[in-house]
Amino acid sequence: MALSDPPPATTDVTPRFLRALAHETLDRPPIWFMRQAGRSLPEYRELRTRAQDFISFCHDPEMAAEATLQPMRRFPFDAAIVFADILLIPGALGQRVWFETGEGPRLGELPSIESMADQVEASTERLSAIGETLKRVRAALEPERALIGFAGAPWTVATYMIEGRGSDRVRARSLAFTDPEMLDRLIAVLVDATIRYLVMQVRAGAQALQLFESWAELLPEDVFERVVTRPHAAIVQGLRDQGIDVPVIGFPRGAGALVENYAAAAGVQGVGLDVQAPAALGQRLQKTVTIQGALDPLLLRAGGEALDRRVDQLLQQWGGGPYIFNLGHGVMPDTPVDHIGRVVHRVTGL
Repeated sequence: MALSDPPPATTDVTPRFLRALAHETLDRPPIWFMRQAGRSLPEYRELRTRAQDFISFCHDPEMAAEATLQPMRRFPFDAAIVFADILLIPGALGQRVWFETGEGPRLGELPSIESMADQVEASTERLSAIGETLKRVRAALEPERALIGFAGAPWTVATYMIEGRGSDRVRARSLAFTDPEMLDRLIAVLVDATIRYLVMQVRAGAQALQLFESWAELLPEDVFERVVTRPHAAIVQGLRDQGIDVPVIGFPRGAGALVENYAAAAGVQGVGLDVQAPAALGQRLQKTVTIQGALDPLLLRAGGEALDRRVDQLLQQWGGGPYIFNLGHGVMPDTPVDHIGRVVHRVTGL
């Protein structure tokens, strides 16, 4: 090859997002947002009108792939996250799941744990459309941009299954004291189903995985260890036993001080932090894991100089890495699109 010839094309690119999860020091942190694909984008709202209902939308690979790619076209995010929902596993295990417009998820009567345990193997095939979505997105996504798969974590999914809707989770939390054996059995079924689901996602193209533990708050330390940390550790170990070596991010939202014990014991490579995380906490965690998150979605919605100051503060306190810039929860549906672009530009310079 002559010196003037261009180098051969290659797809052997390690995305910035994966380099951060490998604990590398980078010139800037990668950025992506939880719920970046969804209701804040006008093109998503138009797409949503074509679906019969939300669950059908999630199970339509063409539409779900389009929703996943929409924010990637608008913004220079370093990673895409597959468009799906944390409550697909209960449906695959035989519990009725639907979404009420303007009110959120609803779940029917909880099946017996024995019947759900019998459905675990079949549940992965029932979720195969998510694998097809991942294949489509990976084929369309540039090699330098990573693709994230995900699942709702067992405790959070169990709370919805028990309560039948989003709530203060009093009934589910009470079971930790009144019927811990039943709760443990339900979580064990969810751990098994989640491992299978995530293995399928990686084999379909996911390069990293996130466990969404949206309701890790209000749990005593011993209960937190039993229903959050141990199930997460079991999922990570189950993935490794299946030869899956992609990095895993755990997001125990609301864990507070317990997040340090979680990071030490869950086996994850990244830990998502919520909006209350102090600078010193993140700096301690960075010694052993990659941290992610903490920007308040309400502040992203509000915009202005306060948003700029907080972005700069997060970059100053954690930007030396390993750090992935993200929110402390998902993008709110009424967030102005230009606010998202403003933050992405401030982080990336693009």
